[in-house]
Amino acid sequence: MKAGLSVLLVWALGAAVALGAEVGAPAPSFTLPDTNGKTHSLSDFAGQIVVLEWINVDCPFVKKHYGAGNMQALQSRYGQQGVAWLAVCSSAPGKQGHYTAAEWKPLIESTRNQATAVLLDPAGEVGRLYDAKTTPHMYVIDGEGTLVYAGAIDSNRSHDPATIADAENYVAAVVDALLAGEPVPHSQTKPYGCSVKY
Repeated sequence: MKAGLSVLLVWALGAAVALGAEVGAPAPSFTLPDTNGKTHSLSDFAGQIVVLEWINVDCPFVKKHYGAGNMQALQSRYGQQGVAWLAVCSSAPGKQGHYTAAEWKPLIESTRNQATAVLLDPAGEVGRLYDAKTTPHMYVIDGEGTLVYAGAIDSNRSHDPATIADAENYVAAVVDALLAGEPVPHSQTKPYGCSVKY
């Protein structure tokens, strides 16, 4: 009986870890350095809406949104409304999309990235904590620290920039609802893009 309970407990703990961040629950806390060496903790943005964007600038699906100016427009638009936008790079050393802090600086300029900060997670600890699977993989945290959305940036899974205009932007819909004090229209969708290069 005791052995059976032990097996059940181990399975339950494993399942809980596998779930990663859970929509409707408090967003897992973390601390990461940005490309300037400054550390940022999720708790620094208490009371603010926070968007987490998993990024790999070499991924065609990320290029889709940055090449068209779509991601930067969202970053700028919501930044002006007090939303913190954190782009997280979990690419491991030697893998696609991994760059040092110094290498990131010209990339931020060339892609016109408007995020509050680009955070470096080369060990993949925060990526795994949130169960980030793709670039981009998007998360929205409300002002009370609850994870309210996880999934795709929009409804079109193509890497063709021409599809952006007619796609439903899930992140925009969720953030707009939060800013208006309304229920979010989406809580979870299937992310699309390149796999995170852990």
